[in-house]
Amino acid sequence: MQPPDPATITRLLRRLPVMRAMRRLTGSGAPSLHDLDMLSRRIILPSMPITDEEMARAEFQDRGLRFARQEQWAELAEAIHDADAARTATPGGESAAMLLAFGARSDVVAMAEDALFDGVAPPQDGIDAFESILNDHPDDYALAMIVAMAHVDIGWAWRNAPAGAGSHAPEDREARFRRHFDRAAGVLAPHSGLAENAPSLAAAECALLAALSQTDRRISDDFEDLIDLDPTGSRHMRALGQTLLPARLGDYHTLELEARRTAARTGDVWGAGAYAWVYLDALALDPGALGLIDTVFFGDGLRDIIARCPDQHTANLLAAFCAISMRPRDDDPAPIARVRAALHANLRWILSDHLHELHPLIWTQALHHPGQTPRLPSRRALISEGRRTALRAIASIFADDIADGGSIAFSPAGMYRLPTI
Repeated sequence: MQPPDPATITRLLRRLPVMRAMRRLTGSGAPSLHDLDMLSRRIILPSMPITDEEMARAEFQDRGLRFARQEQWAELAEAIHDADAARTATPGGESAAMLLAFGARSDVVAMAEDALFDGVAPPQDGIDAFESILNDHPDDYALAMIVAMAHVDIGWAWRNAPAGAGSHAPEDREARFRRHFDRAAGVLAPHSGLAENAPSLAAAECALLAALSQTDRRISDDFEDLIDLDPTGSRHMRALGQTLLPARLGDYHTLELEARRTAARTGDVWGAGAYAWVYLDALALDPGALGLIDTVFFGDGLRDIIARCPDQHTANLLAAFCAISMRPRDDDPAPIARVRAALHANLRWILSDHLHELHPLIWTQALHHPGQTPRLPSRRALISEGRRTALRAIASIFADDIADGGSIAFSPAGMYRLPTI
């Protein structure tokens, strides 16, 4: 997804009640990015280039990588067992056990991804060395989960390899994808996330569902087991929503049904929040999911999420979703446009009541990688882009409040206006 161009910003502002302010500023009805950037200078909002969430993720991933490089497999398994048992998570709700496992397999997966990017088949020695770990620890689910997820990641790398990569035809790449997923399923077959009370293992079992060729009741059942094991883990609900998109393994009616079922089962934890979590990434990836969504229920879900997670990572995540993923589009049919506008409208109260610290990378991610937590290169440029995107979105919402030369400031006590000096 590309950053919004001037024409897109113009169309957005024409749907908002800020055109009066823009006309006062520019003397015309065609606001430019320059206008928004001028208004952005009147927004006082501290920016955090490095956040607690990023540091926590890096700490768990680096620990897993260190264990793997030093071949401390027993220590790595114990750390994953402990994290699963305690349901340890980052401030933003990412599973510590899954992050440890990701770090542990990252060298092997990166080697495969780099080879495929260069158009050659990945060397087998990395994954073969992982497989040998199972011979020494055949009964440990944590190590089996790491090996299985390495196969899953490499399988996805094959499926997503650039067209014409080396001599590998699309049929060959798909066959390699399925071969790795089949092997992952074989590795996990002796284990059960539900029986071992291990959410990370249950999440790995759900990751294997991607190899199914059609909708299967097992999808709902497996995700229900995972979410019941770890109901505080929002990432599981977001993954469910993505999996139920028509482009993957579901349909919009099943997505709506499972969002409501998940909300009903986790009401004591999230209120209506699970309904919003299930839909969050699905909506960002597929506008067709707007067709059945209950906008009032979704808005209640956003409020319940922030009430339970009043941290700035969550506030930025939900604000970026409303501002970027749900920004109005001229090509939407009228019914979808109304739904999108209703969801976009939640941005105002999130900004006014809850945001007091900008996390730029979340906004950059919403532009380029909705629904993912990718490894982002060129950090300084991405931080700058994320900050600029966020401030333009905020300026478009509050242009009437600052068009006379005043400013708005954000603090833990809420947003407030500073008069013209």
